[in-house]
Amino acid sequence: MKTDIEIAQEAKLEHIRDVAAGIGIAEDDLEYYGKYKAKLSDELWDKIKGNKDGRLVLVTAINPTPAGEGKTTTTVGLGEAMAKLGKKALIALREPSLGPCFGIKGGAAGGGYAQVVPMEDLNLHFTGDFHAITSANNLLAAMLDNHIQQGNALRIDPRQVVWKRCLDMNDRVLRNIVVGLGNKTDGMVREDHFVITVASEIMAILCLADDLADLKKRLGRIIVAYNFDGDPVTADDLKATGAMAALLKDAIKPNIIQTLEHTPALVHGGPFANIAHGCNSVRATKMAMKLSDITITEAGFGADLGAEKFFDIKCRMAGLKPDAVVLVATVRALKYNGGVPKNELSKENLDALAKGIVNLEKHIENIQKYDVPVIVTLNSFVTDTEAENEFIRKFCEERGCEFALSEVWEKGGEGGIALAEKVLYTLEHKESRFHALYEDSLSICEKIEKVAREIYGADGVVYEPAARRQIERIEAMGFGSFPVCMAKNQYSLSDDAKKLGRPSGFDIHIREVYVSAGAGFVVALTGAIMTMPGLPKVPAANGIDVTEEGKITGLF
Repeated sequence: MKTDIEIAQEAKLEHIRDVAAGIGIAEDDLEYYGKYKAKLSDELWDKIKGNKDGRLVLVTAINPTPAGEGKTTTTVGLGEAMAKLGKKALIALREPSLGPCFGIKGGAAGGGYAQVVPMEDLNLHFTGDFHAITSANNLLAAMLDNHIQQGNALRIDPRQVVWKRCLDMNDRVLRNIVVGLGNKTDGMVREDHFVITVASEIMAILCLADDLADLKKRLGRIIVAYNFDGDPVTADDLKATGAMAALLKDAIKPNIIQTLEHTPALVHGGPFANIAHGCNSVRATKMAMKLSDITITEAGFGADLGAEKFFDIKCRMAGLKPDAVVLVATVRALKYNGGVPKNELSKENLDALAKGIVNLEKHIENIQKYDVPVIVTLNSFVTDTEAENEFIRKFCEERGCEFALSEVWEKGGEGGIALAEKVLYTLEHKESRFHALYEDSLSICEKIEKVAREIYGADGVVYEPAARRQIERIEAMGFGSFPVCMAKNQYSLSDDAKKLGRPSGFDIHIREVYVSAGAGFVVALTGAIMTMPGLPKVPAANGIDVTEEGKITGLF
């Protein structure tokens, strides 16, 4: 089998105008970035907003393991399979971050014969959206420090600056730094911090904004610091909103590319799900639903993070109602959850499968709490056995789920037809009665505890004293009605990454809580979660190169 990048580079791509024409987008509504990628114009929305919404299908997964699950691969392959069945389908994905691309996870264009292309462009600079977000974020930081330096008319307390700089790279040494060293003209000396761009509030704002006007309102509400009286200071107070919006005026436009089989894909925005809300932009999703009969989108990491935030944050704010959920698992990952070492996952082991399948069981139960029909799909590996597949199929059907094997990595759309048929059956015969997990009226602590108990399976929540004080302050400022965005490790249902399967008898530990006033949610940091990741001992960047002919190698 060829590598992902070899498959992608050998593919014959169609001009993006021809891909777009297949879903009714005229060339006038495309802003080209070369032959194979484009942005959709602002005027397009006015032309399609009266169209009937298509059906919305979310793809999510069990907790990720080193064995791999293939959530994006499944999303792309399902879209290709729908096209093979003659359905007008559109895929809506997130943009990859450079951090994991050069780190350990690799890119996020799918895999095998279920990829979006051009994969090198997508995984590297794409259309520059993340650079624009980084620049807007750091412009605000520069204007904040400049204001303090130039007389500090807003009486900003340098000890209460909460806005952090960002960079779209895994760089652990930037987590905690000191700025302003040197001469008096170099600024006030203070502690500062960096987050990865995909954890920036501006990324969340871009992905939740309806249009440019909404974007500006949200940017203006960003709280950057507190003054000596303890009152919040915003981007509007610093008169930074217009300049930030100017940097983001193109970034807010959704991007369109294609799969290996020329199915159109809107790829826009990319907040991490273990730190931020983990969904592509509202604009791209709503456009996709107006342009297609079926929109297939994904949420980041496991369903305890990505799907929960898709439901409780994105759907709540955007008024979306998903019609079905595809839950991705693999035999290998379930055996890993059952205690099998990574080097032994190729062997049939029904006992370990029975132990590890409780992770899948919990995710099924969680999605059913939202009253949305579930289709479980196994991303197939050649080492899987018929007995293992049959065990999982029976397990799922006993819990009211449709079930299908997916072979999209190996076969592209053809390998996803069984899954597509189950999705179509579900859309036709099972009704979604979607609702959020909790009401806006609950307190912040009640919302956190609802997610911890019902989604993670925790016994309770333990708050650091500082977190308690932060919650009291947030509620006193009038933000208590906001949904909560839980920042938690992705590997376990608990806040301890080593607790696999379906852990019990644990508490969720909240160490910090802050409000993202522009995005419209409250972030709760659990356990040891980091908002600026680091590179592994042997980063993927070690194997990436470019030939004298300009051909990129080693990207995956």
